[in-house]
Amino acid sequence: MRAVIQRVSEASVEVAGAIVGRTGMGLLVLLGVGQGDSTEEARLLAEKTARLRIFGDAEGKFNQSLCDVGGGALVISQFTLYADTRKGRRPSFSDAAPPNLAAPLVVAYAEALRTFGLPVATGVFGAMMRVALINDGPVTIILSTETQSANVRRQASSSTARQRR
Repeated sequence: MRAVIQRVSEASVEVAGAIVGRTGMGLLVLLGVGQGDSTEEARLLAEKTARLRIFGDAEGKFNQSLCDVGGGALVISQFTLYADTRKGRRPSFSDAAPPNLAAPLVVAYAEALRTFGLPVATGVFGAMMRVALINDGPVTIILSTETQSANVRRQASSSTARQRR
C-alpha cells in the first residue's frame, strides 16, 4: 500500500456535484492498494498514519500525532499511486490491485483509523472525484508498506541468522 498524506486545515471530496466527505483540521490521505496487499498491511499503515508525529507542539516541533491533536482524516482511494512510467508516455497500472481486491482494503484502512477514535470520511471507490484541500504547512509525507515489509523481512532474517549462530 502507498499513501500520500497531507496535513490540512480542511479537505473535502465531491462526486457528481455533491460533497460526500470532508474533514476539518487533520489529514488528507490518498491511498493506493497494490498487488498482494493485505488487511494486515492496511492495519499497519493506518496505525502509522494515526501515530505519525507531523503536527506541531507548543514549540512548533513535530511532536504530535493526529490522535494527539484530535484531528480527522479524509481517505481517498487512488490507484494512480501505482503508476509505472518507466516505458513510453502512458502510465501502466499493472502493479495496482484490481478493484475487487482494492476496495475492501481501502475500507479496512479507514476502519483501522477509526479504531483510534478518529473521525474518518471517505470518497467513493472508483468514482470520478474532485478533491479540495487547504494544505497546512504544507506538510506532505509518503508512506509505503513496501518499505515496512522489507524492514520486517530484514529483521526476521537477521533474527534467524542470530538464532543459527
